[in-house]
Amino acid sequence: MSEIMPKSEHSLQIIAQIHNDFPEKFGVPHQSGWLKKQKAQIIFEPEYRRPEAFRGIEEYDYIWLIWQFSEAVEKGWSSTVRPPRLGGNVRKGVFATRSPFRPNHLGLSCVRLEKVEQHPRLGTILHVSGADLMDGTPVFDIKPYLPYVESHPGAAGGFTDQIERSRLAVEFPKELLEKIPEEQRAALTEVLENDPRPGYQEDPNRIYGLSYGSKNIKFHVKERVLTVCEVTEHKKEQKSFDK
Repeated sequence: MSEIMPKSEHSLQIIAQIHNDFPEKFGVPHQSGWLKKQKAQIIFEPEYRRPEAFRGIEEYDYIWLIWQFSEAVEKGWSSTVRPPRLGGNVRKGVFATRSPFRPNHLGLSCVRLEKVEQHPRLGTILHVSGADLMDGTPVFDIKPYLPYVESHPGAAGGFTDQIERSRLAVEFPKELLEKIPEEQRAALTEVLENDPRPGYQEDPNRIYGLSYGSKNIKFHVKERVLTVCEVTEHKKEQKSFDK
């Protein structure tokens, strides 16, 4: 075995941030690509808006995002974690999971590239779907997805192979649904169908709150039916990408 090099410090440059309808962590999809209707834009920092840096990217259907679990950085890392999808009471090694509490807090997501826009002020904007990131999440790098080497449909998925992926039925009263902008309704319903609750919470009397876009959505779940019971305005300030 070769000699282990001394530990050194490295810094990563933030090249972009993502802009979407998830101002908070609750409700964000557990994996990229799981929710097809979720749209987002990748807005680049001024020094990375050079058009030549994106030459040919429109030839790909999917791209990889390398990003940071920015909300988890201050909490450090743990060698073992308790995945919520296993009920929160089973420990797995951090490197056998996609937990945010990692040594470098890096995330990896495969998203569909829907459109490449040339914005007069913000430069190249990548429109994507299926992202599992919060609004404002810093992005460190982008690479094309290559199906001929990166698609392994028969591969073992570890403990995730045992997780039931059935969707909830959603009851969204008409008078409450009408409070949601029409262009967001299908995507929000998809989020609710995906069951945004932690995997270990099953209290049918508990009221949950989900922030989506400019709205707060309150709901409860009983016998695999999610019922929306209130929609109010979300007061949290939205991040600005207008530089």
